[in-house]
Amino acid sequence: MEISLEIVNVVFFIVLLTWVFLDTLRRRRRDGTENETYSTGRASRGCKGFALITLIANALISVFYVVFGIYDYCGGGNVSLKSIFSGMTWVLATIVTIYSKNRGFIELKRWPWVLIFWWIFSFIFCSLSVCLHLISHYFKSTKFPDFVLKANIVEFASIPLSTLLCCNVLSYVQKDSDLNEPLLEEEYEIQTDSYTTAGIWSKITFQWMNPIFKMGLHIQKLEVSHIPSIPPSARAESASSLLQESLEHHSSLLKAILRAVWKSLAINAVFAGNTTHLAFIRSLVQRISVNVVASYTGPFIIRNFMKYIVGKNDSSNMYGEKLAFVFFFAMTLDSITQRQMSFGARQIGLQVRAALTALIYKKCISIKYSGPSNGEIINLINMDVEVVGEFFSSIHGAWVLPLQVLLALVILYRNLGAAPSLAAFLATVAVVVCNTPLARRQQILQSKIMEAKDSRIKRTSETLKSMRVIKFNSWDPSFLEKLLQLRETEKSWLRRFLYTKAVVVFLFWTSPTIVSVVSFGVCIMMKTPLEPYTVLSALATFKILTEPIYNLPEFISTIIQTKVSVKRIQEFIRLDKQVELIPCDYSCTTSSTSAIRVEMESGEFSWKASNEHVERPTITVREKITMRKGCKVGVCGSVGSGKSSLLCSILGEIPKISGQATKCYGTKSYVPQSPWIQTGTIRDNILFGKEVNEGFYKNIVECCAMDQDFKMWPNGDLTVVGERGLNLSGGQKQRIQLARAVYNDADIYVLDDPFSAVDAHTGTHLFTKCILQELSEKTVIYATHQLEFLEAADYVLVVKDGQIAQAGTYEKLIKDPNGELVRQMTAHRKSLHQVHSSRPDSLSNTTTTGLVDNGITKRVLDIEETEKASTNDQITVKDIRGEEEETHNGRVKWSVYSTFVTCAFGGLLLPVILLCHVLFQVLQMASNYWIAWAAGKENTVTRGNMLWIFALLSGGSSVFILGRAVFLSVITIETSQNLFVGMITSVFRAPMAFFDSTPSSRILTRSSTDQGTVDTDITFRLAGLVFALIQLLCTIILMCLVAWQVVILFLVVIAISFWYMKYYITTARELARMVATQKAPILHHFSESIVGATTIRCFSQQNRFLTKAMNEIDDFSRVAFHNNATMEWLSVRINFLFNVAFLVVLIILVNLPKSVIDPCLAGVAASYGLNLSVLQGWVIWNLCNVENKMISVERILHFTGLQSEAPLVIEASRPNSEWPYEGQIEFQNVQVQYQPEGPMVLKGITCTFSKRMKIGVVGRTGSGKSTMIHALFRVVELSGGKILIDEQDISKIGLQDLRSSLGIIPQDPTLFQGSLRNNLDPLQQHSDPEILEVVKKCRLGNLVRQDQMLLDAPVSEDGENWSVGQRQLVCLARVLLNKRKILVLDEATASVDTATDNAIQETIRKETSECTVITVAHRIPTVMDSDMVLVLDGGRIVEYESPARLIKENSSAFSKLVAEFLRRSSIRKNNCSS
Repeated sequence: MEISLEIVNVVFFIVLLTWVFLDTLRRRRRDGTENETYSTGRASRGCKGFALITLIANALISVFYVVFGIYDYCGGGNVSLKSIFSGMTWVLATIVTIYSKNRGFIELKRWPWVLIFWWIFSFIFCSLSVCLHLISHYFKSTKFPDFVLKANIVEFASIPLSTLLCCNVLSYVQKDSDLNEPLLEEEYEIQTDSYTTAGIWSKITFQWMNPIFKMGLHIQKLEVSHIPSIPPSARAESASSLLQESLEHHSSLLKAILRAVWKSLAINAVFAGNTTHLAFIRSLVQRISVNVVASYTGPFIIRNFMKYIVGKNDSSNMYGEKLAFVFFFAMTLDSITQRQMSFGARQIGLQVRAALTALIYKKCISIKYSGPSNGEIINLINMDVEVVGEFFSSIHGAWVLPLQVLLALVILYRNLGAAPSLAAFLATVAVVVCNTPLARRQQILQSKIMEAKDSRIKRTSETLKSMRVIKFNSWDPSFLEKLLQLRETEKSWLRRFLYTKAVVVFLFWTSPTIVSVVSFGVCIMMKTPLEPYTVLSALATFKILTEPIYNLPEFISTIIQTKVSVKRIQEFIRLDKQVELIPCDYSCTTSSTSAIRVEMESGEFSWKASNEHVERPTITVREKITMRKGCKVGVCGSVGSGKSSLLCSILGEIPKISGQATKCYGTKSYVPQSPWIQTGTIRDNILFGKEVNEGFYKNIVECCAMDQDFKMWPNGDLTVVGERGLNLSGGQKQRIQLARAVYNDADIYVLDDPFSAVDAHTGTHLFTKCILQELSEKTVIYATHQLEFLEAADYVLVVKDGQIAQAGTYEKLIKDPNGELVRQMTAHRKSLHQVHSSRPDSLSNTTTTGLVDNGITKRVLDIEETEKASTNDQITVKDIRGEEEETHNGRVKWSVYSTFVTCAFGGLLLPVILLCHVLFQVLQMASNYWIAWAAGKENTVTRGNMLWIFALLSGGSSVFILGRAVFLSVITIETSQNLFVGMITSVFRAPMAFFDSTPSSRILTRSSTDQGTVDTDITFRLAGLVFALIQLLCTIILMCLVAWQVVILFLVVIAISFWYMKYYITTARELARMVATQKAPILHHFSESIVGATTIRCFSQQNRFLTKAMNEIDDFSRVAFHNNATMEWLSVRINFLFNVAFLVVLIILVNLPKSVIDPCLAGVAASYGLNLSVLQGWVIWNLCNVENKMISVERILHFTGLQSEAPLVIEASRPNSEWPYEGQIEFQNVQVQYQPEGPMVLKGITCTFSKRMKIGVVGRTGSGKSTMIHALFRVVELSGGKILIDEQDISKIGLQDLRSSLGIIPQDPTLFQGSLRNNLDPLQQHSDPEILEVVKKCRLGNLVRQDQMLLDAPVSEDGENWSVGQRQLVCLARVLLNKRKILVLDEATASVDTATDNAIQETIRKETSECTVITVAHRIPTVMDSDMVLVLDGGRIVEYESPARLIKENSSAFSKLVAEFLRRSSIRKNNCSS
């Protein structure tokens, strides 16, 4: 013991010396800023007085030790090592005190924590030594064990001074704790979070959590706003900055994380003593050491206790009571340090999670060219970051586990001797060796599970984004089947993983048996004396040895998993490093005096470029192009010619592989071809982080034709739109993002086909009001297929086959008869000719003169007002302000538990599993009692029989534990599969309204995180709770058998424990739910930012989006931080209760007469009692975790019970396989509303689409066109009336029969990741020749032939490697391939050029001559050759007649639409002179 004390003194000496050295280095790095930092005010006289007293006390104690050492030397010539090292440490402590006082620590009313720990340790040691010395002196009969130290004169003299030092420490901590300082900030600022401002005792007992528990009891539902903030170091900004700084010094991410964590843990936390972040993590190393030593004190002392019980004298019980109190002290110390270690380690894990998540987000919004898919990034956050965080939560296992094994072997050596200890060591090594390949296999299987999960989540994410198209085409059963197949692959790996885990669990539970049988066997062979007390001490050691035996290979497996996850994260963070082959200057300078805005030198750009290999350029610029201030540049070209790539090259979003730098002078705004709308209010989408200027804002809203939309929405521009703007029409989304760009008030505007999704009049309004008037002084570059807008441009760029084929003014280019522009204009005039030829001359003349006649302009504006007053034709935009994820309140219902436990085989295996564990526990106790009893009966029981019966009982228990593990794995697999199938089937059967109102991140969270919890976690948590309860109950029963008097005590303890748990569970449950729900906003923000990354960068909004991401991460961290603390709060209290109960049991055993107790049974009870704290901690841990983890089951079951669409198939009314026969559609008083409380969108539509007719459906944006299509496909059910197809009421048949008989090309062209063949024929029903024929007809032949893979040409996620126009052509080919009798074209060619549109319309006319075709279009020429035209306005039919007759009537709405189209087609530049 003296040697141990010397070691402690040496450790403190080294720590003090290191602290001085590091503090000196840190101050030098500050370059004099310490004066600014620490000069916060003059210290008060009271503080100076305390400092002086502290200094004097340290100096006096140092003098005492030095003088005492000299006295010893002079008296006997020998000086004890204790005096030497204690004196040296106190002298150094005095020097550190002087150093701290002079350096200004006292100005901040605090001492370094290094000194504080030394003072507290010295006080505790001196107090114990003096107390024990006095007891032994006044009670002569009292004998202490040899290892207990006796006090000397210095301890007596130091007691008052040590007490004074501790009081001084407490006064400083109470007044102004040094924990108020952040870890990662140069400037020290006071934080108000409850943890940082808590005192020492509050941290030890987690009293700082009390206000949250009280709030949880009095508030119906806890919100994130109720939770205090987290310590500064755990905040995403601080953690990520530290990690990023570390990455600059290390190329390896793992080394960088280790450097960041160990700096905060080992340097700042242990030595510096001036940080705030983990108050007790700063002493984590010491606490872990104390925890390990304390946990082995029980087995060490139980030998003395049992020896006392066997041979005690009833006349004196003092020695036994002393041992009981030593037990109590050791177990209490073990409990406290265990809780602090666990909580502190989890804080480190939380900090690592925050840092990695923030770094991943920074990378997401900075990747310009190519990167992982959305699903892969979600998996990085959900899976890999979690794995790394969990690893750093348990990183101290690297040295704790070997230390545990070493201590166990030392105790075994003391009890059994060298040979049995060596045998135990070899048996332990053998078990670990057996565990190692299993751990390696687990790691391999875990990687396979992750890969399978990656594929499934990726497919799920893609499916959710495209659910509208999937339902339109009745592909949901097929896509569901594909997902289930992916799940089956995942399940096969999961099954192998769980069966391997069952074997590992078997080894874990049987390892004490194996080691004990080997050890006792060697004892018998070596004829080592065995006494009951040595046997029980060894058995207690074997039980504790189970943890390192199990955890060491598990920890090795965790390291391997962490390396895999770190590698995946590192590959993403260091992705490509964005090294461009040619440095491009895309920096914006806002010099208003510069007349030039854009300079494009000749060069080549390619989406696929690297230093090793350069692909064929995507876009080539042959000549220098200069765009001046106020210049309007029009860009045109056929589908796939490279228009979008050219715009991206201007924005710097595509690598330049040759040529000189491209320069932009000024700020930029960007409108992408595929609209990007954020979840939030319309106003927030338009303002996009800028302050509101009401006058300017109102003007922009009018310019972008949004004012009337605001009037018809429930809350105007404060109406909240859903994910990706799903509850907006295509035209509304386009106008919102155009308003966003215009409000940005930039110098350069890049607009990618902004008019394709709006009707003719709205397009004219946007072009005239926005581009020609509002942006008259700005440089505007716009790509368009509406060639009529090119005449107003100052400069025109014509793109063909990835090159700028022509460049110049419109007048110059149009004079070249062989030019590309003339070819495209010829096709455009051809489509105009269709319109002109159908119109009477008078109206044509009127239209021409109307260009300068204000009367016509006024008439068109009147039409505009009518259009704007109409109703939204998509889903009615409803206000979802504050609509957060629905969560349950209160405890998890018993129905959730019952559903979960009966999900597999109706719960029939549960009794079998429980019986296996009960028999295991009974046999384990019987085997322990047997060998302890037999060891004392060597005269009646032979050693051979003793060992064989012990081995038989232990082996029998092992058989039952193996059966339990296997049955549990079977239940886990079946339960997880049943829950997944139920959830995903319910989601696929949900109506489209569910997907419009539910962010996909919520579904993905359930499909990934929650499902992962069910797959590998919750079943074992629930089983662990039950098993721990059985063990705890058996231990209590055993103690009651020994001393029945403790029955009442345990009843009281259990009652108090239940009261604590009831007090705890309300708040803990809500925090656990918030942990689950707070992940979804992070994933949603990630997904949204990835899609809109180009827009974010172009608007220079990276910092704002990064700040929002940091806030979302911090919200999750603060909830998780306090959720971790709730568990420790409960454990500290209940641990203490059970420790008191165990103390009482021991005292009763000591005071009972020897004749009334069985010493062996008492010893077994005491040995099991050593694990009482561990058991009840296990019960609490599993109880808390089960309640928390069951929330995942609750969330999955919530999605299992979603409202479903109509049946896919109704067997009683299935139509004939040839239906529809002719394609006649009848609408009879059709009424539709999207919400029961919402407005009627279709108001009594009655008309008939005759068989094999071509019907054109036109109307202003919001007139009800798309809703009519939704009603035909039953995406929304009718509120009144009915629809007949060939006299069959579609509401009477199944959805699959209906939708699979119709064909549609939706407004948003959707492609799926895979090959072109899979996109054209998702159900694999057609041969390659059939597919190639359709490809040729849809003008895709040239594109396909360019790729050597032909139909196997790759399609990336969302079809990003294909232009929007090309995607529309693929969708058209897909529909024509199926040859349906009824075909719906919803803006099918909105994003293709006029020439391609004309060719496609010709193809459609030819291929669908026997079909009924419904064409919804904004392009008037598209519907001019229709047999009938249906004009909708405000959800009602305005006109339904042939286009020829409608055009002849000048007052008809259709005629006005045609007039507006012709007016737009004849725009001249002088129209914008105003």
